[in-house]
Amino acid sequence: MKIVVTGAFSYSGKYIAKHLLERGEEVYTLTNHPNRPDPFSGKVKALPLNFANEEELVNNLRGADVLVNTYWVRFDKGSNTQPKAVENTKVLVNAAAKAGVKRIVHISITNPSADSHLPYFWGKAANEKAVIDSGMSYAILRPTVLFGKEDILINNIAWLLRSLPIFGLPGNGSYKLSPVYVDDLAKLAVESIYAKDSYIWDAVGPDEFSFKELVELIGQTVGK
Repeated sequence: MKIVVTGAFSYSGKYIAKHLLERGEEVYTLTNHPNRPDPFSGKVKALPLNFANEEELVNNLRGADVLVNTYWVRFDKGSNTQPKAVENTKVLVNAAAKAGVKRIVHISITNPSADSHLPYFWGKAANEKAVIDSGMSYAILRPTVLFGKEDILINNIAWLLRSLPIFGLPGNGSYKLSPVYVDDLAKLAVESIYAKDSYIWDAVGPDEFSFKELVELIGQTVGK
């Protein structure tokens, strides 16, 4: 199959693309960071992810069997905001439908809510609705905190624990997390490519921690 993965030179998309190449699939990526290092030595063809040019997006997606969408804005920076990411995702999903893509595998987040006051969570809910309403078959995966050697949250916590004599917990630290390894999420995404039915799956890890317990575990691991 021809499979397009957004952000295959980035984090979760890189793990997904790796497994697809191992299966012998034809993999393309849509990226708005064309100068990032290519971990696949040209085996994944890079095409522009230009939300301002829907016609170009349609052409780049034409002939693809499946779109795997990992696109999102983690932090607001200038005009690159989470509400803008919702608009961009709608453009991407509409372009995929117009290009004749048969299926979309969409990476979301646990507990998205249209009623949330937080842009991160209502934005994820809006993106899921765009996927569901697209007319394509779909798999929506809802991971919790991702961990892996390139992740930001866990590594930043480790850096703070190494660098500072104290660590501040927001609230009382009792809120729960079920971290999932990024390569496990990638395997779920690849399995979802070959499925036929539409579904939503909570991609959570097997262990549940309070945030305080997670910080303590990271501290033990780094010797602090």
